[in-house]
Amino acid sequence: MLMLNCKGRLIKWDQPVVMGIINATPDSFHSNSRAKTIENAVTMAETMLAQGASILDIGGQSTRPGSEIIGPEKETERVLPVIEAIIQKFPEVILSIDTYYADVARVAVNAGASIVNDVGSGLTDADMLDTVALLKTPYICMHHSGSSADLHHPMASNATIQAVFDFFIERLDACKIAGIKDIIIDPGFGFGKTVEANFALVRDLAILKQLHHPILLGVSRKSSIYKTLGGSAETALNGTTVLNTIGLMNGANILRVHDVKEAKEAIQLVTKIYS
Repeated sequence: MLMLNCKGRLIKWDQPVVMGIINATPDSFHSNSRAKTIENAVTMAETMLAQGASILDIGGQSTRPGSEIIGPEKETERVLPVIEAIIQKFPEVILSIDTYYADVARVAVNAGASIVNDVGSGLTDADMLDTVALLKTPYICMHHSGSSADLHHPMASNATIQAVFDFFIERLDACKIAGIKDIIIDPGFGFGKTVEANFALVRDLAILKQLHHPILLGVSRKSSIYKTLGGSAETALNGTTVLNTIGLMNGANILRVHDVKEAKEAIQLVTKIYS
C-alpha cells in the first residue's frame, strides 16, 4: 500500500504507480519529453493519463550533464502556465513539480501541484525543506553527490549503496526535523554515479527498503542504458523496461518514466507474478 497526503487529500495505491515526465524545457536529454507549447503539454498529459499514469512530473530545468542552469524566475515562467493548463483540463490530476528551488515549489503548489520532487534534496536551496513542510505536500528526496552546479560529480562505485543509504539517513532526519510528513526516496540513478554503480544500485535497491519510505526509480532512457546497449536515448525503451522490471522486483513503488504504457505493463505483469 502506497499512501500519500497531498495537501489534505489522502491518496492510496495498492500497487506501484507510474509517474509520467513532462519537460517544459528546450534542452532535456530526451527530445520527445519536451512540451514545446502549452497545448502540447496538455496533450501529453492527456495521453499519459489515458495510458495509466498516476502522477505527472512537471519540470522547467534540465538536469542532464552539461545543461545550462537557469534561475527560479525563468523556471517559474516555464512551468507555471503548464501546471495551470493541465489543472484546468484535469482538475483531479496529481502533479509533482520537479525543482530544487523553494520559490518555484511554492508557486507550483499554489497553482495546483501536489508533490515536490527535489533533485537537490534540500541541499541546493536552504529554504526548501521548511517550504515543503509549510506547503504540506509529499517530498521526493533524491540522492546526489554534487552541488546544483554539478549534480553529476562522480562517487566511488564500490561504496554506492552504502553511501546512498547513509545519505538518506541524514536527509530523512533533516526532513523530519523540518516537519515533512510524507517522504519518498529516489536513489538518483545517473546522478554522480558510474555506469557500473548505476546498475549495482538497481540490483541492490531492496536494501533501501530498510529505510521504510516509498522508493522512486528514475532510470528512463538514461545514458547508462543506451551506452551499454550501444544506442541512444531514442532507442533505450526496451532497456528501460528491463531495469524498471528489476526495480519493481526489488521494491520500487514509483516508476518515473517517459513511456507510461510500457511502465504500466511492467507493473501489471510483476504484480501478477507476485499476487
